[in-house]
Amino acid sequence: PVFAGMNGSAIENFSCVIYNVSLMNCTWQAGKDAPGDTQYFLYWQNSRYDDAMECELYIKDENGRNTGCRFQNVRIEVEKAYFLVNGSSKDSPIQFYDEYIELYKIEKLMPPSNITVNCDEIKNDCIIQWQRPQISHSNKDKCFKYEINIKYK
Repeated sequence: PVFAGMNGSAIENFSCVIYNVSLMNCTWQAGKDAPGDTQYFLYWQNSRYDDAMECELYIKDENGRNTGCRFQNVRIEVEKAYFLVNGSSKDSPIQFYDEYIELYKIEKLMPPSNITVNCDEIKNDCIIQWQRPQISHSNKDKCFKYEINIKYK
């Protein structure tokens, strides 16, 4: 397909991460050959049943150019989310960049909570308990594997 816009003007290194259960950050870099006045705009659609929405909170570089977006209250849907970043410049048309992302694959898990350690010196044993981390896309305990590192001081 032929895309209007100058080669090398589309954004590069687009990536997103979900953290703290419902927050998402997406970042990108300006295209290598994009004119200096290029401004970028991100639109996304969480599922095909949702409307496409523009980013509400852009992350800007020192020149005021949008290089990322912060999202709140993100829900992880079953299907892939669609992201589109287009740009505008007085000098020339800018190529767009788009990508489908399965949001559960970019979720950074929270640590387990309510960790308690009870040691019994007489029996010489310890019971360590915790609650599984909060997670956006699943409530299945069997999804989690845990590893305990014990350092003796």
